[in-house]
Amino acid sequence: MEDERKNGAYGTPQKYDPTFKGPIYNRNKPYLFYFNIVKCASPLVLLEFQCPTPQICVEKCPDRYLTYLNARSSRDFEYYKQFCVPGFKDNKGVAEVLRDGDCPAVLIPSKPLARRCFPAIHAHKGVLMVGNETTYEDGHGSRKNITDLVEGAKKANGVLEARQLAMRIFEDYTVSWYWIIIGLVIAMAMSLLFIILLRFLAGIMVWVMIIMVILVLGYGIFHCYMEYSRLRGEAGSDVSLVDLGFQTDFRVYLHLRQTWLAFMIILSILEVIIILLLIFLRKRILIAIALIKEASRAVGYVMCSLLYPLVTFFLLCLCIAYWASTAVFLSTSNEAVYKIFDDSSCSLTAKTCNPETFPSSNESRLCPNARCQFAFYGGESGYHRALLGLQIFNAFMFFWLANFVLALGQVTLAGAFASYYWALRKPDDLPAFPLFSAFGRALRYHTGSLAFGALILAIVQIIRVILEYLDQRLKAAENKFAKCLMTCLKCCFWCLEKFIKFLNRNAYIMIAIYGTNFCTSARNAFFLLMRNIIRVAVLDKVTDFLFLLGKLLIVGSVGILAFFFFTHRIRIVQDTAPPLNYYWVPILTVIVGSYLIAHGFFSVYGMCVDTLFLCFLEDLERNDGSAERPYFMSSTLKKLLNKTNKKAAES
Repeated sequence: MEDERKNGAYGTPQKYDPTFKGPIYNRNKPYLFYFNIVKCASPLVLLEFQCPTPQICVEKCPDRYLTYLNARSSRDFEYYKQFCVPGFKDNKGVAEVLRDGDCPAVLIPSKPLARRCFPAIHAHKGVLMVGNETTYEDGHGSRKNITDLVEGAKKANGVLEARQLAMRIFEDYTVSWYWIIIGLVIAMAMSLLFIILLRFLAGIMVWVMIIMVILVLGYGIFHCYMEYSRLRGEAGSDVSLVDLGFQTDFRVYLHLRQTWLAFMIILSILEVIIILLLIFLRKRILIAIALIKEASRAVGYVMCSLLYPLVTFFLLCLCIAYWASTAVFLSTSNEAVYKIFDDSSCSLTAKTCNPETFPSSNESRLCPNARCQFAFYGGESGYHRALLGLQIFNAFMFFWLANFVLALGQVTLAGAFASYYWALRKPDDLPAFPLFSAFGRALRYHTGSLAFGALILAIVQIIRVILEYLDQRLKAAENKFAKCLMTCLKCCFWCLEKFIKFLNRNAYIMIAIYGTNFCTSARNAFFLLMRNIIRVAVLDKVTDFLFLLGKLLIVGSVGILAFFFFTHRIRIVQDTAPPLNYYWVPILTVIVGSYLIAHGFFSVYGMCVDTLFLCFLEDLERNDGSAERPYFMSSTLKKLLNKTNKKAAES
C-alpha cells in the first residue's frame, strides 16, 4: 500500500509536504480503493502481484451504489469525486473520463478489510447480494453478476495474503537467522565427525547392515511359513491365483495359501543369493571397507579439501550470474510491441498500435473503449529471428562453463588424494600443500583436457534441453509415434549423460595421476574398471549405503533438534527460542541447509574413495612388491591381499 501512496493512481510522483512523511493528497486516507476490482481476477495478478486497475487512497470506503453517469447529473457528484484521482477536474466528457481512468465507472458498497475496500457481499437465503441487488451496472451500460465481484475480491485478497505471507516469512528469518546458522554449524560438525568415525566404524556399520538384511529376510520367510500353515484347512484358501484372476482389492490375495507360498519362495531365493554373494565376495567387501577407512585417513591429512566445495560453489555462482545476465539481456533486447485491447467485440482487437498517437488515431475513433497496451517484446528483424538460437547458445555456454568448474574441482581433489596414496611413507612424503599444488597443476597443464571433457557433456545436456523443449511443444499433438520416439530419445540421452559423467569422473582421476590427455585417460580408466567390475560394484554399493546412512543421520538429527527448539519443547532453552509466525520456516531452512552441507562433505569423501580405488587398482597391476616397484597401498590392504614389499620383508 505504501507504493500506491507514493506513486498515486498512475505511478506519477506526487507533491510532498516537508512536514509530513507522505503525499499531501494521501493524508488521512488509510484505505486503498480499486477502480474496477473485477480486473483483479486477471491472470496478470499471478504474474505481477498487482491488480491491473487504477488504485487510490481514500478516507473511507464507498457506502452506496452509484455509476459515474448517474452521479454526474445528480447531487451525489461531490461525493463521487472523492473516489476519483487526486486533482480531478470536471472538464472532460464522460467517455474521456472513463477512457483515461480519471474516475471509476461505478461505486459499489464496500467494507474495509486489511486497509483495502472490498465489496460488501453477503448471502441472503443462499443468494449472493451487494446491498439489495444480485446484479450491478458496470458503468458502461451493461449489468453483470455479483459472482464477478466475488472472483475479483478473491484474487485481490490472494495478492494481499501473498504479500502478508512473504512479510511474515521475512520476519521469521530476521529473528531466527543466527539460530539457523548455529544449526548449520552443528550439521557441519556432525558431517566432519561422521567422516572421522568412518575410519573406526565403517566395518561395523557394513557388517551390521548385511546381518540385518539377512535377519529381516529370515523373519519374512518365517512369517510367510506361519501364514501358510495358519490358512491350512480354511474354506477358500486353496484356490489358485490363476483361478481367482485379477482383483482390484489386493487384500483378497492374502487369504490364499498360494500367495504366501510364492512370497516364501521369493524371499528364500533372495536369502540364498545374498548368502552366496557374501561367501564369494567377502574379500572384496573387506577391501571396500579398508578403502573407506583409508579414505577417512586421507581426508584427515588433507583437511582443507573439505572446504574446496565452497570454491566450486563460488565459481558456479559466477557461471549462473553470467548465464542469467546474458539471458535477461537477450530477452529484453527486443522492441516493445503494443496491441489494441477491447472488452467489447472490436474488429481491431489484437492489432499493433502506437501508445503515443493512439488517442488521436483512427483506431481510437472506431473502437472508443479500446486501449493501447503493452503486449510483449518482439520484432521482425534478422536479429530478432535469431534470438532463440542465441538463447540456446547461451544455455550451451552455461553448461560448458559449469561442467568445466565441476571438472576442475574433481581433478583438484583427485590430485590431492592421489599424492597421499602414492606417498610411500605416509604422511611424511606428502607435499606441503597438496590441494593447492593439485589446483595449480590442473590449471597449468590440464585446462584443455578439462574443457574437452566438459564440452562432450555439455553437448549431450543441450540436446536433452532441446528434446524437452520439443516435447513441450508436441504435447498438444495426438501423434503417438512422435510421443513414443521422443520418450525413447529422452531416455537414451539420459542414460548417455549418466555414462559420460561416470567416464569423465574416472578420466579426471587418471589425468590427475598420470597427466595424460583426456582421451587416453578415459580409455585407460574405462578398461581398468572393466577388468575389476566386481570390485567396482561392491565398492559402489558399500559407499552408497554409508553415504545414505550418514545423510539420514545428519539431516534427521539436526531436523529433530531444530523442531524441538523452534517449537519451544526443550525446557532448558524454552525462553531462548524466538517467537515465530511459522515455525516451519527455520526448520525447513535448517533441514535443506544440513542436507547441502552433508552432500558437500560426502562429495569430497566420495571423490577420495574413487581416487584411492583407482590408485589401488593401478598399484596392483603395475607393481609387484620388489624394491624397484614396491606396493604403495596401506598395510591393511597388503595384509588382506597377502602382498608384501620385498625390501620390507628383508629388513
